[in-house]
Amino acid sequence: MTDGAVTETARVLVAADKFKGSLTAVQVAERVTAGLRRVVPGVSVEALPVADGGDGTVAAAVAAGFERREVRVTGPLGEQLTAAFALRDGTAVVEMAEASGLQHLPEGVFAPLTATTYGSGELLRAALDAGARTIVFGVGGSATTDGGAGMLAALGARFLDAAGEPVGPGGAALRDLATADLSGLDPRLADVDLVLASDVDNPLTGPKGAAAVYGPQKGATEEDVATLDAALAHYASVLGPQYADSPGAGAAGGIGYGALIALGASFRPGIEVMLDVLGFADALSRATLVITGEGSLDAQTLHGKAPAGVAAAARAKNVEVIAVCGRLALPPEVLGTAGIRRAYALADLEPDPARSMAQAGPLLERVAENIARDFLT
Repeated sequence: MTDGAVTETARVLVAADKFKGSLTAVQVAERVTAGLRRVVPGVSVEALPVADGGDGTVAAAVAAGFERREVRVTGPLGEQLTAAFALRDGTAVVEMAEASGLQHLPEGVFAPLTATTYGSGELLRAALDAGARTIVFGVGGSATTDGGAGMLAALGARFLDAAGEPVGPGGAALRDLATADLSGLDPRLADVDLVLASDVDNPLTGPKGAAAVYGPQKGATEEDVATLDAALAHYASVLGPQYADSPGAGAAGGIGYGALIALGASFRPGIEVMLDVLGFADALSRATLVITGEGSLDAQTLHGKAPAGVAAAARAKNVEVIAVCGRLALPPEVLGTAGIRRAYALADLEPDPARSMAQAGPLLERVAENIARDFLT
């Protein structure tokens, strides 16, 4: 072996997230496996696609053996769409992006002031209907900044203005909120363990809040951000200020706050929750080498993204970790501190970003061949 990293009886665990815009986590695992076996045909490879609570979380659960369930829900613009959640042995994995994600907006169309999380509440209700006793609620990739008001309304809450009329959808309408009535919330929620899974620990409002940090990604102008931040602050003054500054309150346009204050949710880092749910510890116990990754390995990776979580768990068990990515923006010493021995980037083979994304599959197979030569032969 070139690097002397693993034995000849290597057992490789591929636990990578998606390459956003080019490959799903399942496809990443397939391509890495194909490349490794082109060089070492008999190598043992186990695939465990991972996610950190954002888009792709349900797909990762289904790949790990959960049953995919589909339901019609309300999209972020009020349209009807089909969304999925995953279910196994009384545990549901619900991904708010399935109902309220940016991917449901037409290209070039944003609705930062009016997009609603109502469909996310409908997804949670569907999980309750399916008999879930534990719900892992992955939040991220949202098109919304409504503090979870839409979600809570779908679960039975009522948000009224001074005239006693329901406020409109979206975050901006919360500035008209006079009364929040949570007495009609689905009673089954009291008997469910709801875990808020997110890689975001922002508070609800302020310079690091939901509107200021993530609003621009959802089409919010500077004026929109100010409107949304003020509306969310007013919303919190009506529902209650406790939890507004809690880690995760600002996740997915403030849906974290809604889940924490009204649904009794507990917050945990998304990748930590998902590794538990997906059975990562068992898979890790069988591995001598772990390959993780995501589309861009950068400073954000170190703050709760999937590769950092995988690397931390593997390092605790003294299992070597290699990373694959489309783009690498971390120096070797930082990778080492995160527990990643070496990273291989598609950009090293194809520097043009557009071509690299378009050819991500074949390029990733070539990267995996290089890993096999360096670590498995």
